[in-house]
Amino acid sequence: MLQVHTLKVLSMFILMSALIGAADIVSAQSIIKIDGSSTVYPITKALAKNFQVAKKDIVKVMVNISSSGSGFNKFCRGEIDIVNASRPILENEMAECKNSRVKFVEIPVAFDAITVAVNSDNNWSTTMTVAQLKKIWEPIAQGRITKWNQINPAWPNEDFKLFGADSASGTFDYFTKAIVGKSKLSRGDYVESEDDNVLVEGVANNKNGLGFFGFHYYIENQDKVKAVAIDSGNGSVLPSVETVESGSYQPLSRPIFIYVSIKAAEKPEVREFVEFYMKNALLQVKKAKSFPLPPSAYRTMLEHFNNKRSGTVFNGRPAIGLTIDDLIRREGRTEFEHY
Repeated sequence: MLQVHTLKVLSMFILMSALIGAADIVSAQSIIKIDGSSTVYPITKALAKNFQVAKKDIVKVMVNISSSGSGFNKFCRGEIDIVNASRPILENEMAECKNSRVKFVEIPVAFDAITVAVNSDNNWSTTMTVAQLKKIWEPIAQGRITKWNQINPAWPNEDFKLFGADSASGTFDYFTKAIVGKSKLSRGDYVESEDDNVLVEGVANNKNGLGFFGFHYYIENQDKVKAVAIDSGNGSVLPSVETVESGSYQPLSRPIFIYVSIKAAEKPEVREFVEFYMKNALLQVKKAKSFPLPPSAYRTMLEHFNNKRSGTVFNGRPAIGLTIDDLIRREGRTEFEHY
């Protein structure tokens, strides 16, 4: 009996040791918290997954979507380490970060083309001017401009159905500034969502649907929806690698970013992740159907990160109509080079 009791005690000791060891492994796992833009999400999520594999899962990178605005709120409260942003940080967000003593490094990671899309059966409004888009989306249009033929008499006498980013989204901020003339100024009678896939499905399932979202979500669903060519005064231009790189797709081409807390960057896992991000961004940006910066730009941005160059070059205001070349010059990082 004594031998059996001893064996039971020994077995229990071994089991408890194993459980404690497993708990230690779990507690030892470092966590990096990222939130924000749905536009930047596909890039950051893929790089986070690859980084976790490279680190053999001793680091967990949590990447969530809550919009650029909500992401900055969490970031400036110190709740997350990195924010994905589809626009530069704004003045009120800079003030919030300053009040919370959150310093940050601004890192452009790619370019995006906000895509205006219609249903695949739409064969009339495949080209639209900025003025026509403004007529649809400006606040005064709410309840008054509801039919296609109010935009162009040759278009159908049918109600259009609008889909767009929610008001906390960086895409919403940029689109309203570029099209209407002021950020957050828009009609309110449209279907809004922070989930771009909801917007895509809305346009795809409604013959009279019209919406806007990031290029990644358009290109992944181009069998369901059709991109509208934008005429900003120099002819109709569709979003593409060529038109974004040349700067001809205007005014809906825009830089997209990550912002890294300098305090968080003191943690080895955050520093290693940002280094991994910069070294692998170009290929992953292409895979995510966004538009990469020149290779030397990523090297220079990594230098700025390592040197903890804090702040923003955008002075808290949205930047409309920038080309990739403009961005590189503004950041003072490197001259544009074709690759």
